[in-house]
Amino acid sequence: MNRQITINNRAVARKDIPCLSISEFRAEMVKAYQQGLRVVSFFGMPTDGRGRGRAGEKDAGALLLYAVLADDDSSTLAITSTLFKEKQGYPSITVDCPPFHIFEREFYEEFDVRPENHPWLKPVRYDFRRSDLSQTMANYPFFTMAGDEIHEVAVGPVHAGIIEPGHFRFMCHGERVHHLEIQLGYQHRGVESLFEQCGPDATAKQNPFPIHLAESIAGDTVIAHASACAQAAESLCNIEISRRAVAIRAIALELERIAVHIGDLGAIANDIAYLTGNAVFGAIRTLVINTTLAICGSRFGRGLIRVGGVRFDIPGPLQARMKETLEKVRHDVLLMGETMFSSPNVLARLEKTGVIDKDKARETGMVGMAARASGIPLDIRADHPFGIYKSVPIHKFTMESGDVFARTYIRYIEIRKSIDFIMELLDNLPEGELMQTAKESKESKDAPASSSSLSLSPSPSGDSFVVSLTEGWRGEIAHVIITDAEGHIERYKIKDPSFNNWFGLAQAVRENGVSDFPLVNKSFNLSYCGNDL
Repeated sequence: MNRQITINNRAVARKDIPCLSISEFRAEMVKAYQQGLRVVSFFGMPTDGRGRGRAGEKDAGALLLYAVLADDDSSTLAITSTLFKEKQGYPSITVDCPPFHIFEREFYEEFDVRPENHPWLKPVRYDFRRSDLSQTMANYPFFTMAGDEIHEVAVGPVHAGIIEPGHFRFMCHGERVHHLEIQLGYQHRGVESLFEQCGPDATAKQNPFPIHLAESIAGDTVIAHASACAQAAESLCNIEISRRAVAIRAIALELERIAVHIGDLGAIANDIAYLTGNAVFGAIRTLVINTTLAICGSRFGRGLIRVGGVRFDIPGPLQARMKETLEKVRHDVLLMGETMFSSPNVLARLEKTGVIDKDKARETGMVGMAARASGIPLDIRADHPFGIYKSVPIHKFTMESGDVFARTYIRYIEIRKSIDFIMELLDNLPEGELMQTAKESKESKDAPASSSSLSLSPSPSGDSFVVSLTEGWRGEIAHVIITDAEGHIERYKIKDPSFNNWFGLAQAVRENGVSDFPLVNKSFNLSYCGNDL
């Protein structure tokens, strides 16, 4: 067996994960891709005294490469690995499986293991832990084009307003964009390494999963990243949270989706000078984020989700106010949306702008709302359900045109669907405790009667591997936690959907005018800090 099969948020023992030879590993990736599986996570972990090889043995100076693949049809995840015992290259998987392109680049940047014949082997984010510190932004090998009428347009990294730093290099013929190269890497905070520093000390043992770090991965995706972190931790700690806590998490997640989608509709309206839409959607968004504020004291949901459940309830009076507010939001969004999407001037700017078709989106490895706008029916809530979505299904909505219109209109549809979903939960909010602790273990059952059967600071299971997927408003979020023999975090790997989709944005801009870029960019609305970590 070359794959360990599991499901979303189910921990497996590390010793059960196959460790293949490099050639077997590559062949398995190609085979899985041909079978329709997707790459979800692909990352390395050094084994120099901290990590462990197959069956738990230590291999000083070696490097483990893990791959997590998703079978969306069966809602399963496949995990496998390979061990590099010395620095050596391997034949690039991207040559046969294009969606691996960004994952192999990241792996090469961090560990200097070269995927031979990779078509675009360049730095991804200039991580401070990267293997080759000589690779800097100053000597980045930008793609160039020759020709008397070819010129370059450089935008950023400093932008007007509140936009985060990123550099965009356009190769143009007149106003027509032939190629866009995006250089990121300005936003490093070392989030993964901060998680991994929660090692075998007293403070970390009491708080092995500092979820406030997850809340800070991407400031507009607090609930989705916190949910992924909490779910992974709960799997490792054998905690089953109540249905009430599960429902409140889902309500918060959908409020986050609604708020950002409405804000994006307003921003897109602004970029095409449709100022009525910009003003109205901006006002509606305030109603939504203030609803989240009423639940937990933060408009972005900080402090709501913790390992074991949620810290704030939604009592009856608040439920009634939320339903009243969301009915108004639904009415106003419907009215403004019908007006906006029936305007010929709006449609003229949105349709056939920034097109990325289904085949190109699949090759690029796109996820989430942008992928669904190109006809790829991928939604973690339905394909790898978690929390309340296991029992309250979400119906996926896709479009085929893959243009700015599709990425805008799909937001409009998802807002309405999310409101319906929240309304259904508020009408049937389950009973239950807000916070749970670890389940009773065999050791606690055998302990004296005076011993506590539940730990207030549950210890994660040792030598384990868990994958937690959520569907943020941008798309698939993946958190992978690997623990050592004592249950401490040994590797914490994060993937924001922006990591998949930045290259898709670059593809979508081709053969558009330079002046179309702000609009195409906003239709994706990707995260800089979520990518850079």
